[in-house]
Amino acid sequence: MLEVVEMTKEILLLVDALSREKNVPRDVVFLALEMALASATKKRFKDEVDVRVEIDRETGEYKAFRRWTVVPDEDHEEPAHQVAITDALAENAEAKLGDVFEEPLEPETFGRIGAQAAKQVILQKIRDAEREQILNDFLDRGESLVTGTVKRAERGNLIVESGRVEALLPRDHLIPKENLRVGDRVRAYIDKIDRQARGPQLILSRIAPDFLSKLFELEVPEIEEGLLEIKAAARDPGLRAKIAVKSNDPRIDPVGTCVGMRGSRVQAVTQELAGERVDIILWSPDPAQFVINALAPAEVSSIVVDEERHSMDVVVEEDQQAIAIGKLGQNVKLASQLTGWELNIMTVEQRQEKAGAETESLRALFMEKLDVDEEVAEILAAEGFTSLDEVAYVPINEMLEIEAFDEETVNELRRRSRDALLTEELQREETVESAAGSLESMEGMDGQTARLLASKGITTMDALADLDTEELSELTGMEADRASQLIMTARAPWFKEPVQA
Repeated sequence: MLEVVEMTKEILLLVDALSREKNVPRDVVFLALEMALASATKKRFKDEVDVRVEIDRETGEYKAFRRWTVVPDEDHEEPAHQVAITDALAENAEAKLGDVFEEPLEPETFGRIGAQAAKQVILQKIRDAEREQILNDFLDRGESLVTGTVKRAERGNLIVESGRVEALLPRDHLIPKENLRVGDRVRAYIDKIDRQARGPQLILSRIAPDFLSKLFELEVPEIEEGLLEIKAAARDPGLRAKIAVKSNDPRIDPVGTCVGMRGSRVQAVTQELAGERVDIILWSPDPAQFVINALAPAEVSSIVVDEERHSMDVVVEEDQQAIAIGKLGQNVKLASQLTGWELNIMTVEQRQEKAGAETESLRALFMEKLDVDEEVAEILAAEGFTSLDEVAYVPINEMLEIEAFDEETVNELRRRSRDALLTEELQREETVESAAGSLESMEGMDGQTARLLASKGITTMDALADLDTEELSELTGMEADRASQLIMTARAPWFKEPVQA
């Protein structure tokens, strides 16, 4: 009895000492000790068993239990830590799948925790908790930039030390041609936090667009005060960047404020970014105007917006085309990233040719599907109709405003367009069903999945085999494991040896 009391006292003293020394909560140390005791207890068994140890936080007394999980009879493949549902019901009529059965064990004596494996469990758990505490303290400050010293290099990646925090600056997140050495001071943006990493958990970046935004926040007090707002940023790291700003105070010029007196503010940012040229753009709530601003210094003649494709045809004079596109397409690429629109730069002549081809295509569509003559098709195209859906479902009052059409003509056009759409839908469904039928014969495929794939344009095993797991999961919403299995089944014929003649 005296030995048990001494052991429980020793546990409590050890927990208190480690908690104070490592500056981690007592419960973390208790959890580490429970894992260590469980690890030591498992060594009694030949098989890999499931053991749980429970330490009383007040008295230090501890108990050990061996555990089994209830599984279906057909899945009972690991008796060391599984029990079949039939056997479980024989012991307990209320047993359910997923329940855990526990059986008390004689706990491992505390003196045997001196084994190296158990020590490692305790120390590693405490190290992890200590590192987590340091990270949480840093994150609680709400900082998104890290300023520190390059401590060492590992396979081209840099380890940056900032106070007690270590962060990883990957090689592919360094500005191109940037040469940082051990001992150099460096500033970077916190790109993500990897809590599963064994080493530094803060992953830094010097090429992220947000790094540019945060640097301007440091240099321009009006942003922190809320008088100015950064709406978007785009970068070609080390070469050129664009940033869109908006003023929340009509008395403040957002572009001039960010540039600073004699360019002092923007130059400070450029210096931090290894000479990267920064264009400061005035943001606009009107997407077309925003694009015009983003393409500066090019002068835009007109813009045609395609909402459905989320793209714009940007028309410029011939002498402005090269400026709008920029060296190696840099200007239009950054403008596209900044605005979020796909931008097609073209001259006036090119746009006229494209518009003519589109109009001709529309005329042909209306003449074929609506069975009308060229004159009626020309009127529809000229009035801005671009699809059968628009003819069928645009408010009838809008069509009645067309001078060339009377009410009878409008109703007939709407009826014909709806009939044409219905015919197309029936044809599409027939095509989908036909394609789905050929896919259903594939092992592991069901009818619903086959029809879904066919509706997405995946109509053959070869087309399915050409996809990767991520593409198929995104296309259908299925789990990655099933997507991978279907793809491998579809690819199986690729690996069959040809039959010898």
